[in-house]
Amino acid sequence: MVAGGRRGRASPLAWCRGWSLWRLPRSVLVYVVGVEVLAAVAVASVATLTPVTGRHWLWFAVLAGAAAVHFEAARGLERVREVAAEGSPYAHPQSIWLFAGVLVLPPPLLAGLVAVSYGYGWVRIYRRSPLHRKVFSAATVLLGCWAAGAILLVAHPDRTLPHAAQLTGPVDLGVLVAAGVAYWLVNLALVVGAILLSTSARPGRDVLGPLSQQLVIAASIGLGTGLAVVLVTAPWVVPVLVVTMLGMHLGLLLPVYRAAARVDGKTGALTSVAWTERAASELARSAATGVPMAVLLLDLDHFSAINNTRGHLAGDHALRAVAAELRHQVRDSDLVGRWGGEEFVVLLPGADPAAARLVAERIRAAVRAPLTGVPATGGPGSDAMRITASLGVAAFPVHGGTVDELLLAADTALYRAKNNGRDRVETAPAGAAG
Repeated sequence: MVAGGRRGRASPLAWCRGWSLWRLPRSVLVYVVGVEVLAAVAVASVATLTPVTGRHWLWFAVLAGAAAVHFEAARGLERVREVAAEGSPYAHPQSIWLFAGVLVLPPPLLAGLVAVSYGYGWVRIYRRSPLHRKVFSAATVLLGCWAAGAILLVAHPDRTLPHAAQLTGPVDLGVLVAAGVAYWLVNLALVVGAILLSTSARPGRDVLGPLSQQLVIAASIGLGTGLAVVLVTAPWVVPVLVVTMLGMHLGLLLPVYRAAARVDGKTGALTSVAWTERAASELARSAATGVPMAVLLLDLDHFSAINNTRGHLAGDHALRAVAAELRHQVRDSDLVGRWGGEEFVVLLPGADPAAARLVAERIRAAVRAPLTGVPATGGPGSDAMRITASLGVAAFPVHGGTVDELLLAADTALYRAKNNGRDRVETAPAGAAG
């Protein structure tokens, strides 16, 4: 029994060998470990540079506590943001607390703040992500903090006072900007380097991610500066700032990401769920006012052949182009949604069957035009291709009284268009949904 228990217990060495870190490509592994070792050396080299006092410990506790509160308040939102930023640098506003730490904490406590912040964030939010990613991110942030701290130390050699207490004139604004740029640039460059090594086929501009991610860092640095100054000069105001920052984070970003969740990321059209919700509201309005309403269901002909012969990049390009053409061909008040795969759905408030068919024919002709800029097969560059679409038309109240009935009627018409040779429009017969 004892021997069996020992055999079933993994040794520390076996546990370490199971880390996902070791499954990285060799070049990426060397890079990641090298950055982490460099961060550890940097921490050790400045550990005794500034004596740690009780006041420093108090500031550390305030910043660590504020970071934890921030994480808890924004847990759901930040999970969504990190997934959305997959494959590019992800900017969490925790830089507010970390850059404030650069301005008020001695190096050992600053390193501790980074460790506590990233450790707490991994346990509470990012546990599904490989641990080595967060360790690497913490190392890049530490090196960014050290770069910013070095600039501040040159400008403010007095180590008995925090940098935030030595900001006395316009010249210090330039010093702050330089420190903020160093913090941002070192972190960004190290993260982008790892991503490029991991996915060398991606263009560099794609790896950088959207500008909005970098604006989050810039705003966080600015807020962190203000927080540090208040922490040193009027610490009793800090709770007001913390509440304000949390309110801005959640109040501004949460509605944006909720709206983004209703939009298909590949085409910019509404998701099927969002489209159905909006369609139900429009249908209720039409039923109350007696105004007609129509639904178009569009399916790209032989779309699987595009993916099979030209590749998925060409297929994705075609989907985006068709979605853009749909939005161009309909009114701003009409609703374009991606129903799934190569199917799109359009809601036309106020349109009867005849008007809806005219719109459908216009869309069919527009989609049929040669599509340019398609990623070339088997190499760089682009070429052109021609795609066609079949459409089914159904209208309220002729073909149904609910969204599901209208969709079923439009699908029946679409099926008939496919059977009759594709690249055509068919209108559902009266009572098709019944």
